[in-house]
Amino acid sequence: MFPKGFLWGAASASYQIEGGWNEDGKGLSIWDAFTHAPGHIKNDDTGDVACDSYHRIGEDVALLKAMGLDAYRFSVSWPRVFPDGTGARNEKGLAYYDALVDALLQNGITPYMTLFHWDLPLALEQKGGWLQRETAEAFAVYAGVIAKHFDGRVKHYFTINEPQCVVCLGYQTGVHAPGKQYDTMQCALSAHNLLLAHGMAVKAIRANSKGAVSIGLASTGKLCYPQTDTAAGRAAAQAETFSLDADNWAFSHAWFLDPVVFGRYPSDAPEVLAAFARQAPAADMEIIRTPVDLLGVNIYNGNAVDEEGRYVRRYEGFPRTSLKWPVTPEVMHHGIANLYARYKLPIYITENGQGCNDRIYLDGCVHDLDRIDFLTRYLTELQRAMADGADVRGYFHWSLTENFEWNAGYEDRFGLVYMDYPNLRRIPKDSAGWFAGYIKENTAK
Repeated sequence: MFPKGFLWGAASASYQIEGGWNEDGKGLSIWDAFTHAPGHIKNDDTGDVACDSYHRIGEDVALLKAMGLDAYRFSVSWPRVFPDGTGARNEKGLAYYDALVDALLQNGITPYMTLFHWDLPLALEQKGGWLQRETAEAFAVYAGVIAKHFDGRVKHYFTINEPQCVVCLGYQTGVHAPGKQYDTMQCALSAHNLLLAHGMAVKAIRANSKGAVSIGLASTGKLCYPQTDTAAGRAAAQAETFSLDADNWAFSHAWFLDPVVFGRYPSDAPEVLAAFARQAPAADMEIIRTPVDLLGVNIYNGNAVDEEGRYVRRYEGFPRTSLKWPVTPEVMHHGIANLYARYKLPIYITENGQGCNDRIYLDGCVHDLDRIDFLTRYLTELQRAMADGADVRGYFHWSLTENFEWNAGYEDRFGLVYMDYPNLRRIPKDSAGWFAGYIKENTAK
């Protein structure tokens, strides 16, 4: 049973659902440019229309209300508000978010606003993007404008979603926008500037919104769980979760959250990263460690390790999603327990869900028993983490509706609500009804 007051919601991201890519004065984002260049995205899909949420606020809010959800986590498109990232703001862009926030509040749904979910203004990327400190400074100005504009209406903020993916996928491997392949020191610099942007934004929100209740960021990265649930197994899983290696350091919680919480980069970093850390100005680290109120965690899967900390090979036929991600419910228990033990911040699960090959059945419904099974297993393990002492305050399902799934295009479906793309009809899946019932039956009154 989840405690009284536990927050239940669903999540989305601007580029993945909004569409309206060039309407009402919106500027171009790096994703507009990246998707319009052939060969980057499966089937050359784009987010030009996506779910057309820019024109369908009422429909989407009604879906949230029908499920009895407490909150909606959505992101603001930075170039919709500041077309060039800086300068004059676009009032029509702000008006869209005004309408969304007002509709949520009118229906008793609390807005949880994310300020950056990867759609960097193209004009800033053309000046160097996250390699430039000026991008962090521009983000702080943008955050302050948003906080002031929505003061009293929006009280909960996530500054940046998954800075790990911005660095790892956008600047290291190049499979995401803007498609760069930088060296380790350049990637470390981009990570540092993202962390600076976070810290500056926290300060800007607090300075401009007296009504702000909670501010944090949404993190992702490597999480491990013990093959055998013993004291030695748990210790090994915890140690490996926060270890860093030269090849996969960017997809880690420690490299990003240690500076936010402790004001320092991890001491056990590989030498090339340790050299970067030694050069980081103390004044920067003080900005980065500006106190936050919560930690958002995006969690989908993890890796089993033995009592020596060695990775355990998955057996043939191991359960996988449509994206071929492994299904590992144990990580929701041990991964969250380990994050809380290290950082001691209230945790919100800001993303969790399963991509499936959903379709409309002959009866006109969308039957997704595999998603229901996935959620049942993961939520059971989340309760175990809480029983072990982890302070978890809420859960946002990823996602509300189907959406543009980045470089995978539209073939994988994560939503509680099916998107019939040819006509943009929204069809609640079996999991939507199940989720509504689960919340009522498993939350203390």
